[in-house]
Amino acid sequence: MYSIVKTEQLTDTIYLMEVKAPRVAKNCLPGQFIIVRGSDDGERIPLTICDYNREEGTVTIVFQVVGAATEMMRNYKAGDAFADFVGPLGCHSELCDENIDDLKNKKILFVAGGVGTAPVYPQVKWLHENGVDADVIIGGRNKSLIILEDQMRTVAGNLYITTDDGSYGSKGVVTNEIQKLVDAGNKYDVCIAIGPMIMMKFVCKLTKELGIHTVVSLNPIMVDGTGMCGACRVTVGGEVKFACVDGPEFDGHLVDFDEAMKRQQIYKTAEGRAYLAAKEGDTHHGGCGNCGGDK
Repeated sequence: MYSIVKTEQLTDTIYLMEVKAPRVAKNCLPGQFIIVRGSDDGERIPLTICDYNREEGTVTIVFQVVGAATEMMRNYKAGDAFADFVGPLGCHSELCDENIDDLKNKKILFVAGGVGTAPVYPQVKWLHENGVDADVIIGGRNKSLIILEDQMRTVAGNLYITTDDGSYGSKGVVTNEIQKLVDAGNKYDVCIAIGPMIMMKFVCKLTKELGIHTVVSLNPIMVDGTGMCGACRVTVGGEVKFACVDGPEFDGHLVDFDEAMKRQQIYKTAEGRAYLAAKEGDTHHGGCGNCGGDK
């Protein structure tokens, strides 16, 4: 069992938890995710790692209540425990593989939307710990959906807040803020955007026009987290990929967002899943490398 050492309600529907998971904490890197299960017969939920403390052996997760399993999780208190806490899974951020001196010479921009701020934070923190500054934009529909602002201010070079309704920070969507920063003379080498699929789509549309290499995290479309369900199948640069085993990060300018979002809606029903299985044949599954669908 994996004990919960801290719980915190960030918004009406978003919660933070620190979980005792020494082996995960020892081996994880920014960009990776874990799978939690509240009980032995509970639903498997993939969640991006928000933070980790190798000395304390803890991993921080942030989740939004969207169904029965997360509704149950919101009622957990410190001292309760998860039946399973599996990870680290997925590929870590490509930034972790770059030379630190090279990173220090790059101008990096992060764009976080809503709960997507959680997977952005560990990357910005990792850069900060290695002496690399990065600009960060956090966006939300309104002030109540802006999370981890205080934590982000301690690690970001510059932090910009936007809300669709203007209730906090600059009024407008995150793409407006990107354009303003570029118009002000900022020249970014890379942008990392994490948030709702529609947000990442339009960030990529803008950054492609601006000539900024952009990385996105497709964790929003993951379901099973091992590639066996086929839910996170996506086309990247004309090739079939699975977000949970090939990602979750990809070159955003190569992702077919329209196909992914349409497929995400179809996958929600049993009839839709049957349709996709018939249409996609042997390639419907296969991300796990074990079920034969990749052959």
